[in-house]
Amino acid sequence: MSRTVPVPQSLPMDRDAGPFDPPSAITRLREAHPVSLLLFPDGHQGWLVTGYDAVRGVMADTRFSSRQDIGIVHVPYETPGMPFATEPSPRIPGLFIAMDPPDHTRLRRKLTGAFTVKRMKELEEHIIDIAERQLDEMARLTPPVDLVAAFALPVPSLVICEMLGVPYADRATFQTNSAQFLVKDQSLEEKMAAYGAMTAYLAGLVTRKRAEPGDDILSDLARDDDLGIEELVGIAFLLLLAGHETTANMLALGTFALLEHPDQLERLRVDRDLFPAAVEELLRYLSVADIFYRYATEDIELGGELITEGSTVVVSLLAANRDPRHFDDPDTLDLGREARGRLAFGHGIHTCLGQQLARIEMRAGFEALLRRFPTLELAVPADQVELRTDMNIYGVHELPVTWTRS
Repeated sequence: MSRTVPVPQSLPMDRDAGPFDPPSAITRLREAHPVSLLLFPDGHQGWLVTGYDAVRGVMADTRFSSRQDIGIVHVPYETPGMPFATEPSPRIPGLFIAMDPPDHTRLRRKLTGAFTVKRMKELEEHIIDIAERQLDEMARLTPPVDLVAAFALPVPSLVICEMLGVPYADRATFQTNSAQFLVKDQSLEEKMAAYGAMTAYLAGLVTRKRAEPGDDILSDLARDDDLGIEELVGIAFLLLLAGHETTANMLALGTFALLEHPDQLERLRVDRDLFPAAVEELLRYLSVADIFYRYATEDIELGGELITEGSTVVVSLLAANRDPRHFDDPDTLDLGREARGRLAFGHGIHTCLGQQLARIEMRAGFEALLRRFPTLELAVPADQVELRTDMNIYGVHELPVTWTRS
């Protein structure tokens, strides 16, 4: 396939096409060359995969390793103040998203029972109640308010804290440290300080649960003699981080998208049965967990290109979810869309473990918010909403909203 656009010199990240769309450079690259060379700032020649079929292929092929301890981690964008890596990252016990089988299989299997569709359905009424109670608190405030702080962040934080057995009173500590850990250009020292603070807190928590287990997921894991404290801490870190960051950003950015698409918002107000499909479409359209990395453990052919052993491969789920080769009119938000195969939760063995929980939280959150605040609108012009382009999970830092008080 001939190249009609230049080889990217680092990962394009400028959201110049709008707050909900991929960077225009990535869209052009996907149309011309869905598997493209990518030159990393440290000089590494790796690959950027943006086409739907190729992204799905990478995520499904375990020869593209998720481990970060078998080769140098090549970061595809500039990181001021952070030196280029010269050796592989240390293996983090319990962090199974950075593992391959059989280690990944062993740890993930210990959690599948806690996140089954049946178990999540049993929690649905409680999640709805949490959303309603948080909106009670928001209704007492005088608008304008920040929807992130008032609603989008508290709801999934409350849910995951209850499920894991993490005291919600400690939320300020873990939310601050998790946000610092996710800043793209944060120095290595700052990232490790945030990670160290979170893991020290979680080590104390899981140690107490091992001594006096309760009725929660971390206590269930702590009862398992096959898991050491370090592994318990790694699992807890992953579940706590993913359990509130991703859904919080989907709730906030999703609300922003709905307010900017009044025709689609009106469809939801008229037809409440549309909420499940609307959540699926927002997941596709926004894909807040966008960029993932893989490491080629051997020479692999992909999309007509030879990915050589040792190459770092960067995949964009957002670009794949906007691929017109798979989705009709993909850049249009259509809450009634019936297309299958969205990749917002990944694909293959690393498909998001908590996807059913996230769906329920989003359905409950959007339904309650729009019902309780029918006159909700942005309190600032859309171009003044601060986007999380500096973070590894996309969204908005704040979403100022207002409404007419009755």
